Amino acid sequence: MDKISETERAPASRKGLDRSVDRHRLAVELMETAKLALPMVLTQLGQIAMMTTDLAFIGRLGPEAVAAAALANRVYLVSVAFATGLLAVIAPLAAEAFGAGNLGVVRRSLRMGLWAALLISLPIMAFPLRGEQILLAFGQAPHVTRLAQQYLFGLTWGVAPALWFLAIRTFMGAVNRPEPALGITLAAIPVNALLVYLLIHGKLGLPRLELFGAGLATTLVNCATFLAGLWFTTMCRPFRYYHGLAHLWRFDWPMMRQLIVIGMPVSISFLMDAGFFSAAALLMGMISTAALAAHQIAFQVFVILYMIPSGISMAAAVRVGHAVGRSDGPGIKRAGLVAMLLGIVVAAILTVVVIASRFEITALFLGKSADDANATIGLAGNLLLVGALFFITEATHSIALGSLRGLKDTRVPLLFATIGYWLIGFPLSYLLSFKMGPIGIWIGMAIGTTTSTALLVLRFKLLASRLLFRGGI
Repeated sequence: MDKISETERAPASRKGLDRSVDRHRLAVELMETAKLALPMVLTQLGQIAMMTTDLAFIGRLGPEAVAAAALANRVYLVSVAFATGLLAVIAPLAAEAFGAGNLGVVRRSLRMGLWAALLISLPIMAFPLRGEQILLAFGQAPHVTRLAQQYLFGLTWGVAPALWFLAIRTFMGAVNRPEPALGITLAAIPVNALLVYLLIHGKLGLPRLELFGAGLATTLVNCATFLAGLWFTTMCRPFRYYHGLAHLWRFDWPMMRQLIVIGMPVSISFLMDAGFFSAAALLMGMISTAALAAHQIAFQVFVILYMIPSGISMAAAVRVGHAVGRSDGPGIKRAGLVAMLLGIVVAAILTVVVIASRFEITALFLGKSADDANATIGLAGNLLLVGALFFITEATHSIALGSLRGLKDTRVPLLFATIGYWLIGFPLSYLLSFKMGPIGIWIGMAIGTTTSTALLVLRFKLLASRLLFRGGI
């Protein structure tokens, strides 16, 4: 009987041990993801802090200047989104090679990422330089589009250095060393604020350039951050041991082909994402200048919140890529789902904070620069309340997308973006704008985002479970 009892107790004991091991692995994965994500999140917030600084100074010029900055940013971001998609593929390619110990591929990923940034920046600069004509074609007010073009004339010349720095910091994250990119970005924030202030208002003997000065300041800072990133890559440990810039002039067609094949769907997806929110801004501009200004303020708050899950998304792509390189099927599923859970919890907490203080937050952007400032602040606060419907789902959307990029799955997510944003979200925003005004536009955005998010999460669970069932890659 004693032998029988021992035999019966063994499976239960083993199950308890397995559960304990699983909990330990989840805890380790959570810690590793958070450790990697934190500097990436702070870097993202630093990038957006510079844009927010621009908007805060521009807001003192009046609601029309804010509206012009909103339109200019939409044109700029739609243009840059395509290039960003290509460069995002550096993370899974370099991370998988890093997980497999193939440092040659890590080096080639960076080198061709820099080449891709150069080649794609030249044609996309044409769109911001013709921003006024594009905006007029979409029915925007002539005086606002003229101001928007001034901002774009200063901003456009920083496209190439901004993309080069993006390639460098993506490489740094893929090899588990994102801290230098964070340091560079944090140092750039006060420099950007000072330059924006001086060039907008013409202080210290400088000419008063207003919106053009704000854009020019950002361009100068982009150049400085790229040069700093280049110095770290070539001169500092451990990056110099990768010899990332070795044979820089050697064009690697196989690696470029991978960037294009895997990255093109990501680029189109980013473009559709940016285009979706830009189309919403255009709908706001057709309602009124005040509605567009309120939308830009509320959307800027949303973008600040979005930078946190965006950083976690980058970490998810790296963690999943590392697991792919190790041929670790269970690790793939664990990395993606833990990152999503982390993003949901953080987004939920921040959403509650923003809802509770939404009017005070929006007042920081506009102040009392015009007689109708209070009405604009009130509308922006109401938009943030509606935005609570999709802050959390947008966070989950971003992290699920990053997890799928870690698996190099980019074509199906493009289909999901088409369905969620353009077949459901934008038509609803357009129709509801007639009945509910600006609020209706944001409701349509929320429904479209939620639909796309649900499809992405199901897709990752399906692929991860399939790999888990196989026991590896």
